[in-house]
Amino acid sequence: MGKVIGILAVVLILFFVIVHPGQSAGLVNNIIDWLRSAAESIISFVQKLFA
Repeated sequence: MGKVIGILAVVLILFFVIVHPGQSAGLVNNIIDWLRSAAESIISFVQKLFA
């Protein structure tokens, strides 16, 4: 059952990328920006913790 759900998720993602490539690229950029911001916040926290 888990494998079927995984395959369906991949198919839906591919469909979204094919149908709306501009929005998909924007979504990926937003996710990358969020991850970068989270990493910078964690680094800042650890630096201040040990300073």
